[in-house]
Amino acid sequence: MAATLPRRESLENHPSRLAARQPISVVVEHETTVIIGAGPAGLTTGEILSRHGLDVVVIEADARYVGGISRTVEYRGYRFDIGGHRFFSRSSEVEDYWTYLLGDDMLERPRTSRILYSGRFFAYPLKPFETVMRLGTLESVRCGLSYLRARAFPIREPANFEEWVTNQFGQRLYSIFFKTYTEKVWGMECTEISADWAAQRIKGLSLGSAISSSVRRKRNGSDVIKTLLESFRYPRLGPGMMWEAAAAKIREHGGKVHMGEKVTSLHRSGSRWHLETELSNGTTRAYEADHVVSSMPIRSLVRGLPDIPQEVAIAATQLRYRDFLIVALMIDGEDEFDDNWIYVHEPGVRVGRIQNFKSWSPEMVPHPAANCYGLEYFCNDTDQIWTMPDDELVDMAFGELVSLGIARRAELIGGAVVRQRKAYPVYDTDYAENVRKVVSHLESAFPTLHLAGRNGMHKYNNQDHAIMTAMLTAKNIMAGQRLHDPWSVNQDAEYHESGSAGPSVTGLRAVPSKVRG
Repeated sequence: MAATLPRRESLENHPSRLAARQPISVVVEHETTVIIGAGPAGLTTGEILSRHGLDVVVIEADARYVGGISRTVEYRGYRFDIGGHRFFSRSSEVEDYWTYLLGDDMLERPRTSRILYSGRFFAYPLKPFETVMRLGTLESVRCGLSYLRARAFPIREPANFEEWVTNQFGQRLYSIFFKTYTEKVWGMECTEISADWAAQRIKGLSLGSAISSSVRRKRNGSDVIKTLLESFRYPRLGPGMMWEAAAAKIREHGGKVHMGEKVTSLHRSGSRWHLETELSNGTTRAYEADHVVSSMPIRSLVRGLPDIPQEVAIAATQLRYRDFLIVALMIDGEDEFDDNWIYVHEPGVRVGRIQNFKSWSPEMVPHPAANCYGLEYFCNDTDQIWTMPDDELVDMAFGELVSLGIARRAELIGGAVVRQRKAYPVYDTDYAENVRKVVSHLESAFPTLHLAGRNGMHKYNNQDHAIMTAMLTAKNIMAGQRLHDPWSVNQDAEYHESGSAGPSVTGLRAVPSKVRG
């Protein structure tokens, strides 16, 4: 039977938050730093600053969960992510920070993922020899010839996703393994999506690199391409466990994490920031601070700031986002698959990806004989699927799971739905210029306003990238000047000194200008 996941939890259920129920609109809290959003970037910044003795408050709109899109939702003892979140970084500082927060609660997990296409499963990243066997001789020959043509005659200035991926894999493999899924995720043609997105999310991967990596693994087990990683770390109770630990440490250091608050007003007077928030019970709270760290979407932030030039305001409104909902299905029975997730390239179903949370960590599921599958649907909040009642979504999702041959109808024992607005910043062809306009103005007009996180920087990044930008932001605040440029953190969470202090937006990936054959 389908069940609806509670979206908010009453403050009365949390004795530690009883103070938030008092009508304290006349009281002004004076802080060194106010952080908007309790996601990975916001909590990392807050934990580092509070550990070093600064007065910090983190304001989170959700009344129950910290972690933002990296939270772990609990329902009837089952735990599931809003998507799946691997913990891997080339930065030892980030890896050490995760260990500092959770220690032995970080598990080492094997990465297993596949593509479901035309009723057959293909390993992802693609294993060339397996792919040949499953596609058949004729189709494999076509793919091979298409790849050779792409390498001999590459598109010299790939401007969109289709052109970039075609250069790496050939037109034929692009149409089989990339086009359908990508358009399902973003809701637009691949020719409308910036080449940035491909360059960032499939960084370093091509058909040639996949073949050579496969050979190297057989020889010595080495693997240097992040997209091809075969293992990762993962908190035993999900990523939310990490961010609950970070929030607890902020409080231990004397900082504050206020849940169920929304920022309603933000402006600067002299050298001080003034904020007002609205609590879940309708009361308000006011803050003054030297610094503000914002992880709210850039579009929302700019809308709330005073005296924004028209050109900057227009650029902000043109930034786009993709929404997301996940239907978690609790299934009774043996594992149907042991992958962490499956990409669904079948055009006959709406689901884009299926998570198996028991494969992320066995402790995500309370009963050894049960499973929890998360079916992910990429949409806009104006789409019909977004407004469907939860019980209808559960029925639809389970029907699709059955049609794909992954479960039998008698096995469903429960379901829950979570909707996530602005889950993905959209990398359309104009996004980079729009972000540059906005950020250039904000950094010159508001030097004590710091942008952080996926939506805060309009960067479709992973947790390790967001965390390193937070670390650099914290260092800048403690130093009282911008010694480090968070925008110069690349997508492998490495930091490259720009050679000069001061603001820049060089971290926005440029559309590749040349592709060598």
